[in-house]
Amino acid sequence: MIIDNAAPFILVDGSSYLFRAFHALPPLTNSKGIPTGAVYGVINMLRKLLQDYKPQRIAVVFDCKEKTFRHEMFPEYKANRTVMPDELAVQIQPLHDLIRAMGLPLIAIPGVEADDVIGTLAKQACDAGLTTIISTGDKDMAQLVNDNITLVNTMSGSVLDRAGVMAKFEVTPEQMIDYLSLIGDSVDNIPGVYKVGPKTAVKWLQTYKSLDQIIVHAQEITGKVGENLRNTIPELPLYKQLITIKLDVPLSMHPTDLVHGVQDTEKLRQLFAELEFKSWLKQLQDLEPVKTPGPQQDRQYELVTDKKVFDAWIEKLTYAKVFAFDTETTSLNYMEAKLVGVSFAIVAGHAAYVPVAHDYDSAPQQLPIDYVLQKLQPLLENPQQIKIAHNLKYDLEVMANYNIKILGANFDTMLASYVLNSVATRHNMD
Repeated sequence: MIIDNAAPFILVDGSSYLFRAFHALPPLTNSKGIPTGAVYGVINMLRKLLQDYKPQRIAVVFDCKEKTFRHEMFPEYKANRTVMPDELAVQIQPLHDLIRAMGLPLIAIPGVEADDVIGTLAKQACDAGLTTIISTGDKDMAQLVNDNITLVNTMSGSVLDRAGVMAKFEVTPEQMIDYLSLIGDSVDNIPGVYKVGPKTAVKWLQTYKSLDQIIVHAQEITGKVGENLRNTIPELPLYKQLITIKLDVPLSMHPTDLVHGVQDTEKLRQLFAELEFKSWLKQLQDLEPVKTPGPQQDRQYELVTDKKVFDAWIEKLTYAKVFAFDTETTSLNYMEAKLVGVSFAIVAGHAAYVPVAHDYDSAPQQLPIDYVLQKLQPLLENPQQIKIAHNLKYDLEVMANYNIKILGANFDTMLASYVLNSVATRHNMD
């Protein structure tokens, strides 16, 4: 895969997904009575995220059960949280197994909160010039929003960019830490200033701009709420430190390392069967491994990286009344797809593949893409020559992105497969 640096880097707050799915969905179980609802909910949200964004760089980040530096600073940190229910705890391992089988990098670092891992990776991504999307329902993450970092909530569909944070909280992303320090966080058991809610915190921050300036002008704030503020001043630096997401966690990985890999279809099939996710199991029938045909004497396939060989193929194609044509690209979405290679054949069993933009270690020397397209364009735009393709519409759209209009394309083997057997679950190249 050729990584598009313009594509967003996706960070998934797996712990937020997990708890929201557990509490939002009914207590599903398989036939053995094993709870599966949280797993189903998280995977369903991940599948939607992958469908919506088609990320090339992505990571799913989870909390671990170990305590962190915040517990050492403030023993009451998260002390109001109950022990994880057994029906949720038993779902964590199969969930992790599924995420890894989907080819998604999973990160869970003992002693480090998921928020701090996400914050550090988001900061590194910004430094590397990558646009970052954080998928979470956690309002604390709003402090990370800037021109290159956006929050999305897959459950509500809401998007929080800089303007979104202002609209929702009435403070800037840069003020979110001070805002949360004032109102506290009941989820993490951080008290904040007694009886100070969002409206008061917003009023103070709009007037004084920052927590430091609110403290400086504390004597100006009258009434009981002013007294509560002054009584809390000694604790406010601690609350602010607890709420601030770290951006400098030592990590063994970098955003450029976190690539969406190839899914393990066999492992997914096994896990879906065990969890009894029947509809997803059925969908995997479309992803069965292609069977390699046995050796045949009449098969000859060429990797074309030499101009003379390529020109010889162009000459043969010029005199062909019919030839097959296919594209190799970076995406299934034709609007995003970049061409990495083309292939063609005139007779069965004899075909050529021309790589033009493969980018990986030990990649072969390749012909310039402009040269290849210049030579192919007259042939592809010749309406007198019949072109055969598989999923023809996709190839037409891809080549149109390169200002080439394929003419004479009148046979699609995918449609032919459908005509032969419209109830088949697969109409792929096999």
